[in-house]
Amino acid sequence: MLDLVASINGVLWGPVLLILLCGTGIYYTFRLKFIQVRKFGEACKLLFGHITFKGGERKEGEMTPFQALSTAIAAQVGTGNLAGAATALVMGGPGAIFWMWISAFFGMATIYGEATLAQTYKTTTDDGEVTGGPVYYIQAAFKGTLGKVLATLFAIFIILALGFMGNMVQSNSIGVAFESVFTARGIAFNPIIVGVILAVFAAFIFIGGTKRLAAVVEKVVPFMAMFYILGSLFVIFMNITEVPNVLRLIVECAFNPAAAGGAAVGITIQQAVRYGVARGLFSNEAGMGSTPHAHARAAAKNPHEQGLVAMLSVFIDTFIVLNMTVFVILTSGVWDSGATGIALTQSAFVSVMGGFGDIFVALCLLFFAGSTILSWHFFAAVNVKWLFGEAAVKVYSSIVLIFIVVGSTLKVNLVWELADLFNGLMVFPNLLALLALSGVVAASSKKFDKKN
Repeated sequence: MLDLVASINGVLWGPVLLILLCGTGIYYTFRLKFIQVRKFGEACKLLFGHITFKGGERKEGEMTPFQALSTAIAAQVGTGNLAGAATALVMGGPGAIFWMWISAFFGMATIYGEATLAQTYKTTTDDGEVTGGPVYYIQAAFKGTLGKVLATLFAIFIILALGFMGNMVQSNSIGVAFESVFTARGIAFNPIIVGVILAVFAAFIFIGGTKRLAAVVEKVVPFMAMFYILGSLFVIFMNITEVPNVLRLIVECAFNPAAAGGAAVGITIQQAVRYGVARGLFSNEAGMGSTPHAHARAAAKNPHEQGLVAMLSVFIDTFIVLNMTVFVILTSGVWDSGATGIALTQSAFVSVMGGFGDIFVALCLLFFAGSTILSWHFFAAVNVKWLFGEAAVKVYSSIVLIFIVVGSTLKVNLVWELADLFNGLMVFPNLLALLALSGVVAASSKKFDKKN
């Protein structure tokens, strides 16, 4: 099974998807006049102006812009930041991180487009719930049968990619992390315990709906991010003299992977690009079509402003949180130790923090991946409701809970490959719609950006 899925991914994540993914970001970057650079300061002002736990002004069924951003970041900042970065380093070498940065930079323009379209084509259901996402703007981009088919394919892929396979990745990494903590101390531990606890907590949030989800993530996300960043900075500071060498290694290996020597021998530039972009997508989700479901619900003043806020989610995810993991691993010198995934990240923290290092990572991952499970369930649920109606959501939620438990016991390689497979498939219809509606995004930017 692993070999089969890996073979398919080898083709899927070849030049066509990588060019389409990065090409869309490059196209939007130029069409919007490098909006991720020009409007970065304004985006920060909008974000900090919306930070409130009191709810803000919004209609029933909506989220505040900060709640929408928190829900998006909860989805983005997860296993990809702790385990995904480690996997990219092992499979693509240090140079993969450079391509992560490149894809994230252009991805900021892509996600601006996604959030803008989500706001433009959002709708209100009969029960007063504000909803939106790719299935709505895909149908706006392609009329008739083609639009219906592409939207249906996207809905199916995202349910499989995030609701099922993606949440298995999250619970799997948490289970592995806690199993490592107990095993290192000579205590037998079955990771299914983690799966059951996660499923119980997730069920409590699922029952409360999006209102409970928004209330939880807006409080958890800032706390979990700061906790991890401070711990990471401590480790990096202890190895501060290695930072210049790490920066040189990342840039050099992006074009000559063998320059890293050791574990990087045999890694090609194509592998560095493939794993950098793939793991970057899994982490920041720009172009994937997942986070627009959160941005559609925001009580934003206009689509342009929510697009600017959305840009910051990619910046926070990749250039801040994910980079913490990267520099912790590389400055500690453990990246080619033979470990992979979350085990590699834990070993890096242990090298400085000692016995607390693996516990620290396990706790961070519990918050990161746990909040991602909640957001991904919500994103896929929007599409379940669009496909099958409200009644099907309860059935879907029950299946997700089962996948969370089962995922905690699986081997990490197969879980990652399955996630990559469905992530790649859902990208195609979303990016096609983004390209077809680029004129709508550009017009919205021009209309609402008074300083343009």
